[in-house]
Parts: sequence; C-alpha cells; structure tokens
Amino acid sequence: MGSIKKKRIKKMSKHKYRKRKRADRHKNK
Repeated sequence: MGSIKKKRIKKMSKHKYRKRKRADRHKNK
C-alpha cells in the first residue's frame, strides 16, 4: 500500500516538473 502512494506522488511531481519547465521556457523567451 505504501509503495503505491509513493508511486502516485512520483507521478504527480513529474507532471508538476513538466509544467514548471514549460513556464521557464516562456520566461527565457
């Protein structure tokens, strides 16, 4: 059960990182 929760957090963090990267790209522009 614990591992599943960890996996979920990892997936969410990945999505957040992806969004942040996109924002950074716009900022550089």
